Amino acid sequence: MADPTAARSARTDVVATLRSAGCVFAEEEAALLLAAAAAGGDLGTLVARRTAGEPLEHVLGWASFAGLRIRVGAGVFVPRRRTELLVREAVAVPPPGAGPPVVVELCCGSGAVAAAVLHRWPGAEVHVADLDPAALRCARVNLPAAHAHEGDLYDPLPGHLRGRVDVLLANAPYVPTADLGLLPPEAREHEPALALDGGADGLAVLRRVVAGAPRWLAPGGRLLVEASERQSADLLAAVAAAGLHPRVVADGATGATVVVGAAPGALLS
Repeated sequence: MADPTAARSARTDVVATLRSAGCVFAEEEAALLLAAAAAGGDLGTLVARRTAGEPLEHVLGWASFAGLRIRVGAGVFVPRRRTELLVREAVAVPPPGAGPPVVVELCCGSGAVAAAVLHRWPGAEVHVADLDPAALRCARVNLPAAHAHEGDLYDPLPGHLRGRVDVLLANAPYVPTADLGLLPPEAREHEPALALDGGADGLAVLRRVVAGAPRWLAPGGRLLVEASERQSADLLAAVAAAGLHPRVVADGATGATVVVGAAPGALLS
């Protein structure tokens, strides 16, 4: 049996070390790192990685998202809490078809959004796509029953999905290039620019997602993408120009903004 005095001392030391490194939630992080060490990790190595600035999720090997543990690895985009709005909106409206819904996540990263949707819609046919092989390796772990495709947006998707997708999701990069330097060091230094850089106004990738959506959506299907509040007007205009019914949803608690584009025949919530 472990010595409780030694355990308390170790926890106190880890908390102090994390605090001195500027970790705001030092006590919570210490508990997670100690649990990881108890499961076989080396505590000194784990703490050293965290105090060197590596994201906690990369150190642990997982991120908490929408009630799930999502596998993430070094150099892979860490899913944010605000993106849970994308999941809630995706499952807020029943799929229009009678059979299992077809769900596609572009720019999937670790596949967190698709995994959370599948958790709520068991039996859905799920496809995910990303350019980054490291991200897809995590996505395949998080979505063992899904179809993972490596490539740029719609390019790697199988042709039989055209006109069949009930829910099309994308948490594509939307940070304007000039603002990348304003991101926290954890993001700037440990997450791929590919997952962050959205071009001059942040909408370079999202415009391509929107423009291609009508060819893939089923009658009554919906496109849902994350963006910032200041980008929502331009994105709504792009959605309308693509022939989809546009709508914006915001969550003041997390600062999340989701733009929805509904194909003709969709149920509107």
